[in-house]
Amino acid sequence: MDRTDRASRVIAAPPANVYDALLDRESLEAWLPPEGMRGRVEWWDPRPGGGFRMVLTYLDPTDSPGKTSDATDVVDVGFAELVPPERVVQRAVFEADDPSFAGTMTMTWHLAAAGDGTEVTVTATDVPPGIDQADHETGIASSLANLASYLEGTD
Repeated sequence: MDRTDRASRVIAAPPANVYDALLDRESLEAWLPPEGMRGRVEWWDPRPGGGFRMVLTYLDPTDSPGKTSDATDVVDVGFAELVPPERVVQRAVFEADDPSFAGTMTMTWHLAAAGDGTEVTVTATDVPPGIDQADHETGIASSLANLASYLEGTD
């Protein structure tokens, strides 16, 4: 699994606010699920070595069958590194019977001041081959758009 997927976006909020939204349970539930999904955090431990479990549910699973069940993706995420307000490194493992979704994907959220805002770059490495690259990058971009909307107070 040598593939790397990425997306970035400038968000009109300071790096500290973006960082806080990455480590707040209710915030994460609100903005992380990409378009067409909703999310629920089952457990939460926001510290290095901690993590969370998120259940992502497809609003219409007809064309997007889930990895864990027909309508869901369940992912266990560990916090590998927390560097306020610059970086969050996560290790994500999907709950799936299909071996093409097996393995640990690393998600690095890099935050850099950009004028009055923050450039957020998400880099996913060791992406399981069962995850379509175009769909994954679209999903990351959708989460970033949700994060921008959440922090900027826009729809």
